[in-house]
Amino acid sequence: MSSHEQQAQTLIEALPYIQKFTGKTIVVKYGGNAMISDTLRRAVMSDIILLNLVGIRVVVVHGGGPEISAMLKMIGHESRFVDGLRYTDVTTMDIVQAVLCGKVNKDLVSQLNRLGGRAIGLCGMDGQLFQAEQLDEKYGLVGKITGVNPDPVKNALENGYIPIVSTVAQGVDDDTAYNINADTAAAKLAEALRAEKLILLTDVRGLLRDPKDDDTLIHVVHTYEVPALVAEGVISGGMIPKMECCVDAIAGGVDRVHILDGRIPHSILIELLSDQGIGTMLKKEN
Repeated sequence: MSSHEQQAQTLIEALPYIQKFTGKTIVVKYGGNAMISDTLRRAVMSDIILLNLVGIRVVVVHGGGPEISAMLKMIGHESRFVDGLRYTDVTTMDIVQAVLCGKVNKDLVSQLNRLGGRAIGLCGMDGQLFQAEQLDEKYGLVGKITGVNPDPVKNALENGYIPIVSTVAQGVDDDTAYNINADTAAAKLAEALRAEKLILLTDVRGLLRDPKDDDTLIHVVHTYEVPALVAEGVISGGMIPKMECCVDAIAGGVDRVHILDGRIPHSILIELLSDQGIGTMLKKEN
C-alpha cells in the first residue's frame, strides 16, 4: 500500500469514531512525561485541538508535581511525601497554588492557543469548581473533594473553548485552598460532566500482568475484576488509587476509562480514533 493510500485508510478508519464521539465530552488527565517533554507536549496539544475541531468536547485536567518540587527546591523548602502523597504545609500550599493555577495552567493555555486552539484556564476555586475538606491531618492541606460545580467548565465548552483545569480546591471546612490528587479530580469532574470517556495519561503502557513485560498489557478490564486483580498483586502500588478512581468514575456514570501511555506520541488519537487500542480500557460488564 502506498503512503497516500495508507494516509487515506487512516482517515477513513477515524470516520466512524468521529461520528460516534462528536458532541460528546471527554476528560483528559494530563501529567507525567507527556507534560515534561516538549515533543510529547506538542503531540498532546495537537491531539486535543484536532478532537476539538471535529466537535468533541475536550476538557483537560492537569497536575504539575515536578514543577512544584522544582519551585520548592528553589526557595529551599523540602518536599516531603507521606504514603505517596505530597505533605502540604502552608508554604507548600502557597507554592502549589501559585505553580498550578498560575504558571503551569497559563503555560498550557498559551501553548494550546499558539498551536491554533481556543483554550481557557480554570482552577478549582473558580466558580467553586472543586470544593473539598481536609483528607487527613497527616497529609497537611491535602483535600478530599466533597462537591463539584461543573458549570464554569460547561460554559467554556458551550462557547467553543477547551477548558484547562488545575487541581486546587476551595476549602469548605476552613478558609484555605487544598491540594487535590489530579487523577481523583479528573474522575470527579468526568462524573459531574457525564463524560463519555475519561483518559488518564500515565508513564506506563497501561495495566500489565507482568510489570516487567510490556507484552502482557491487559487491554480490557471490567470493573468487577478489579478486586481480584488487586488481590493477585497485578494492580499494586500507585496503580491501586488510580484504578479506584477509574472504578468510581464508571460507577458515577462515565462510560469508559482509558489508562494510556503518555510517552507514546499521539496516544490519545490512536486510542480514540483508530481500531487499534493501545492502553487499558476499563468498563462495566456488558
